[in-house]
Amino acid sequence: MRRYLMCRPTHFAVTYRINPWMDPTAPYDNALAVAQWEALRQTYLDLGHTVELIDPLPGLPDMVFAANGATVVDGRVLAVQFRDAERADEAPAYAAWFRERGFAVTEPKHTNEGEGDILLAGDILLAGTGFRTSHASHAETQEVLQRPVISLQLVDPAYYHLDTALCVLDDTNVAYYPPAFSPGSQAVLRQLYPHAIVANAEDAAVLGLNAVSDGRTVVLPVQATHLADELRSAGYQTVTVDVSELRKAGGGPKCCTLEVRS
Repeated sequence: MRRYLMCRPTHFAVTYRINPWMDPTAPYDNALAVAQWEALRQTYLDLGHTVELIDPLPGLPDMVFAANGATVVDGRVLAVQFRDAERADEAPAYAAWFRERGFAVTEPKHTNEGEGDILLAGDILLAGTGFRTSHASHAETQEVLQRPVISLQLVDPAYYHLDTALCVLDDTNVAYYPPAFSPGSQAVLRQLYPHAIVANAEDAAVLGLNAVSDGRTVVLPVQATHLADELRSAGYQTVTVDVSELRKAGGGPKCCTLEVRS
């Protein structure tokens, strides 16, 4: 069973554009976003996981995307430094949440956006770069979290965080969308994960890879039908959720979910 940190989208809105998914001129429905988030939270509880909450702060519409709040491995917390000023004030709020609960928190020297770009996969950390998290932060991540780091270069602006293009399924396997990565990074992923599940363009376009796996059950967007079929064929259980309103800001189930590994 897993321990997750989430943030209710009380102040969710799409009022600025910091990724290709966001359109401030398009309508959004805060009440629907909250309802979809509540359904996601209940899904985790129904699966037996623990869900803790951080208080949402006014003026921070993207704080719902808790995955960007930190990276937590073996009780060590690497705090975050956002690229964009619109999200900067989320960083101290998340760091304070962990400090108040007795975690050892390290403030970063380089830009990193938490589990958006840093994903624990067994004994290693997969670390994305190219749009948000700086390459320099990868060495810092290895020092703080004390796990080997594999750097992966993202090349498609639509998949600006690693967790939009790759999902860690268990300690030995992943699902990913190859065109989101540079040729060299694709080669590394093929070497590391010869039995990986390869998502198609339709899966990626609905943020199907922004999924959460506990090693057995994968929670993913209901629109990612091909990926769900592939996961079941590979022996995983799937639970689908609709977080399409949150996708208007570029997020899915994983974006809303920070794993707390104590």
